[in-house]
Amino acid sequence: MATITIDEALDRAGAGSYQKRLIGIFGLVWAADAMQVLAVGFTAASIAASFGLTVPQALQTGTLFFLGMLLGALGFGRLADRIGRRNVLIVTVSCDAVFGILSVFAPDFTILLLLRFLTGAAVGGTLPVDYAMMAEFLPSKNRGRWLVLLEGFWAVGTLVVALAAWITSLAGVEDAWRYIFAVTAVPALIGVGLRFLVPESPLYLVRSGRSDEAKSILDQILVVNGKLPLPSGYQLASPPPIDEVRIFSGALRRRSLMILAIWFLVSVSYYGVFAWIPPRLAGEGFGFVRGYGFLVLIALAQLPGYALAAYGVEKWGRRPTLIGFCLLSAAGCTLFVIGGSAVMVGGALLLMSFALLGTWGALYAFTPELYPTASRATGMGAAGAMARFGGLLAPSLVGLIVAQSFGLAVAIFAALLVLAAIAGFLIDTETRQVSLA
Repeated sequence: MATITIDEALDRAGAGSYQKRLIGIFGLVWAADAMQVLAVGFTAASIAASFGLTVPQALQTGTLFFLGMLLGALGFGRLADRIGRRNVLIVTVSCDAVFGILSVFAPDFTILLLLRFLTGAAVGGTLPVDYAMMAEFLPSKNRGRWLVLLEGFWAVGTLVVALAAWITSLAGVEDAWRYIFAVTAVPALIGVGLRFLVPESPLYLVRSGRSDEAKSILDQILVVNGKLPLPSGYQLASPPPIDEVRIFSGALRRRSLMILAIWFLVSVSYYGVFAWIPPRLAGEGFGFVRGYGFLVLIALAQLPGYALAAYGVEKWGRRPTLIGFCLLSAAGCTLFVIGGSAVMVGGALLLMSFALLGTWGALYAFTPELYPTASRATGMGAAGAMARFGGLLAPSLVGLIVAQSFGLAVAIFAALLVLAAIAGFLIDTETRQVSLA
């Protein structure tokens, strides 16, 4: 009987209407998750005013949120490799919506901390499984571009939460953080129903011995994309066995150590910058580099960063694009430190936003391709956990340095980003147009 591999079927289907529908569903929740994460910086001052706290005390909501994300990424990532991607995503998005909405009505700071921890656990579980699943629905020749496009929804979420914070500031409402949290919860609430429309990953189904279900889903993809379904006589080829599936064993060890180091280093820099810049610029700022209007401009600067990353991962490769953006991000941080005028500081902030988000785009395209299907969600979960560990450390530890000098903190970020670029050089593979195992 004739056989066809998953990759051959996906290549035959191409990236068309079916993938556009998927990226719309995944992207909505991805934007919601970005809003939940970045709300840490945008709500700190308002939470402090509501409960009679200092801003560093209010940033404990971020510490608990990132702790939840760390645990959620580790736990749900492994669970998705064991029981499937679809069910895990439905659970995590549902929890994201429920706990996000309950955060709006928190009567005191202690309950708010608990709710932000639970919301963080849900968001942490959603992020790595999202990417593992989306990667498994894409043909190899343009997988990187589509994965960067999905990451681009992070910029949409950033823009929305910045606009929400700006509007509440202009309106002068009390407890503005409640309104911002309400805005962040709405897309997740919509996403709960939409996630039921997403089938299980065909690659996961084949690996689990459910080839008939996988073939049915591949036929749907082909038909929706305007192609003929697979002939009735065709069967899906059994995937070759994988010797090692644990992410720190065999050939995976070196790439895991290097890519996880990059996730941590980039995360400390990104969250260190974006946890402190919103309250700083909204208050004092530097000349015209002040207020929520400039923060919206910073959010808009992320979009061309994603566009260049989407081009680069297919044209130059995943690894060179990642290394280039790490170095460009470091250059933006350096320019901020030496900037002596509002124009230079403003330009540095825009470059940092452009380059850091391009870095994330390349990182999210590269990481899921480094792992086989049996450990892809686990690998993404470990990467997500390292990112959340960096996010967990950044607001508190960086705060101690910021108290001495904000410029010194940004200089440290530049050094960390150079280290991330070096780790990128040490990764032993390039995955552009490589089939998923």
